[in-house]
Parts: sequence; C-alpha cells; structure tokens
Amino acid sequence: MGSALLASRRALLVAAGAAAALPIFPRAARAGAQVYEPLEDAVRTGLRMQIADPAPPVRAIAGSAAQSSWERWFAEMSLRLRARLPEERARTDLLQTLDYEATRAGLDRQMVLGLIQVESNFRKYAISAAGARGLMQVMPFWAKQIGDGNVRSLFQVRTNLRYGCVILRHYLQAEEGRLFEALGRYNGSLGQAAYPQAVLDAWRRDWSWQD
Repeated sequence: MGSALLASRRALLVAAGAAAALPIFPRAARAGAQVYEPLEDAVRTGLRMQIADPAPPVRAIAGSAAQSSWERWFAEMSLRLRARLPEERARTDLLQTLDYEATRAGLDRQMVLGLIQVESNFRKYAISAAGARGLMQVMPFWAKQIGDGNVRSLFQVRTNLRYGCVILRHYLQAEEGRLFEALGRYNGSLGQAAYPQAVLDAWRRDWSWQD
C-alpha cells in the first residue's frame, strides 16, 4: 500500500476520532433572533406580571358545545403533529399549553403553531445560531429583562410558550395590530418579508382550522 494512501487513511481515522469526541448539542434552529430593545418601566412591569402569572396551563372551557369543539380541535391537531412528535404525552402537553397561552395572550392558536413550525419545527431543545431557545425560540435576554433570569427554563414547554406568546402580543401592540410587522419584530427581521411570510404560509398550509 502506497505511503500517500496510508497517510490519507490515517487522516480520516484522526478526523473520525475527533468527531466522535465532540459533545452532542441540540440541532440548531433556523430562526429566532429577537432584538434587544430597552423597555419603559411600565412596559417591563406589565410584561413581568404576565410572565409570572401562576395560573394553571389548562384552559377552563364553559359549556358542552365549547368543550366538544375543543376536543375536535385537540384530536385534529394531535393527528397533524404525530409525525413531528410521535410521543402522545409530548403532543398533549404542547397542545394543552399552547391552547392556554395563545388564548390568554389573545393570539390565534393556529398562527402560533405555524410560528413554532418555522422557528423550531417543534423541537423543544432547539437553539438558533443567535442563541434563541426552545419551541418559540426565545432569546435569553428576555428571561433577564422580564423574568426570573433562569435561562435554562426556556427549554420548558410552558415557560417557553408563555414567553413567546407574551412577547408576540407585546410586538402586536407596538405595531398597532399589524401581524406582518409584529412577526418581523419577533424574528428580528422587521422590514423583510421572508420570515413573516413563512409563518403565514405554514399557518395556512399546515394548521388552518375551522370547526
């Protein structure tokens, strides 16, 4: 065997060994880079109160008709999520929490599902190149600015959805209800159409729902 071939094989073995020694991190997410913006004290206090609300993550539903509608929604969304979240408990946890947090923030549940798909593709431990974390790709500075500073908690389903929905509602109010612009701010790409359009497309294509 020629010396050049031996050297090539040795180089491949060294590279393989180095790769095997690398730590395993969650796959990077392709979206999520909210921009830090100084908040007025009143705004910060309001957001902090919304994050800290200890209310339970399951929404109370009044009336049999509303309950039946919710059950149909839950069954259909669980079916659509099955390929991405094969474990039933994970789907149930996500959908119950999303239903509660999106409704609490006055957001369309289907739109939030589209946003999560674009942000993390429903990967609980996703981390973006900018450092955003979790399902809704919340930037760590939010935990320090309006939360308890516990950045690791952004990988928890309820905490992540609570932050994400509160932040998006904040941007909607700042943009006077203009969803396209609010989505751009959420992603840190205000003025560019690619991200808002991706969320709207995912919402209409994969998560539209009419009972």
